Amino acid sequence: MDVKIITGDNGVVAAKVCREIGIEVAGVMTGTDLVKLDDKGLAAAIPKTTVFARVSPDQKSRIIVVARSTGKDVAFMGDGVNDAVAIHHADVGISVDSGTDVAKDAADVVLLEKDLGVLATGVMEGRRIFANTMKYVLMATSSNFGNIFSAAGASLFLAFLPLLPSQILLNNLLYDTGQLAIPTDNVDPETLARPAAWDIKFVRHFMYIFGPLSSVFDFITFWILLSLLHAGPTEFRSGWFVESIATQTLIIYVIRTRRTPFFRSRPSLPMLLVPPAAAAIGIVLPFTGLSHVLGFTPLPAQFFLVLAILIVAYLVLVDAAKSLFYRAQEARPAVPGAQPATDRSVRFLHRRAAPFMAKALTGPGRWILRLEGSGAKDTPATRG
Repeated sequence: MDVKIITGDNGVVAAKVCREIGIEVAGVMTGTDLVKLDDKGLAAAIPKTTVFARVSPDQKSRIIVVARSTGKDVAFMGDGVNDAVAIHHADVGISVDSGTDVAKDAADVVLLEKDLGVLATGVMEGRRIFANTMKYVLMATSSNFGNIFSAAGASLFLAFLPLLPSQILLNNLLYDTGQLAIPTDNVDPETLARPAAWDIKFVRHFMYIFGPLSSVFDFITFWILLSLLHAGPTEFRSGWFVESIATQTLIIYVIRTRRTPFFRSRPSLPMLLVPPAAAAIGIVLPFTGLSHVLGFTPLPAQFFLVLAILIVAYLVLVDAAKSLFYRAQEARPAVPGAQPATDRSVRFLHRRAAPFMAKALTGPGRWILRLEGSGAKDTPATRG
């Protein structure tokens, strides 16, 4: 990241202020010098210049446009009327809440606090929210796909419904309750360190692999219930309900991270407590007074011994499959950016958003040009 100062003040004063606040000044160019350069010469001078002093509003805009033409991503911060055009021409236009209305209208981002650090904080928070959202998306799509696959397969050889409609709704209620803690979950540092983009192919591949994998353990449960425990319709539904809610709720601990669960990536406290609580409620329900109303019946102790083995085996197998899956995904070509829309206004929004989405604010190749007192409309808040 390179910081450039564009100011209407004296260059000597601006350079002194820069040194006082820790910005190394490589060179100073005035508006008079800038007029003598064509765009090619200005493009060559920008990397060697830290302070652009005594510049007019048109020259501010020209610096922005020329910097962008060299392939740089440019963010420009200003608060005065004279800054509006330059703010508009930047990849990311930034103003402050105390700025003029026209500057704020031209800006993509309006800072309520006079600190550029809030942008980096906002980017990190956005990445954290996106990462936690993806945890639920991956879990829900794979789990639902697997449940549909299991229910369809069971219907081929069963003379009764695998689960009653009310039991399916109860399963979904407990499952969703167990995921309420996902927004509070910790996110691995390497996930926060790079930007992420929505990739429907990635979600689809994840669903196709981990959905049927969960169905394998469902079918193993079916075999145990029918062949070993000789379960009738009520016992079968109770057994599958308990196995289903336990496996699809606890699997979040494996899906939530690319690392080894618990040992190298620890969930938040709510995340640690809520999913097991939801699974425990589902396991206990057949032994409560509501069992008859819900269509359940108590299950033998042998089933819970087998269930514990199945859960551990399922989590270990999914963790191993997860490692292979992400290795295969890393070998895929990078996901291209959003395709330009046909509508002109949408293309404009994509152009505005692409630099912010494509790399971190402080990533390689990004320019931040900070405005210092450039006229009567400028405020001391932008200086330094």
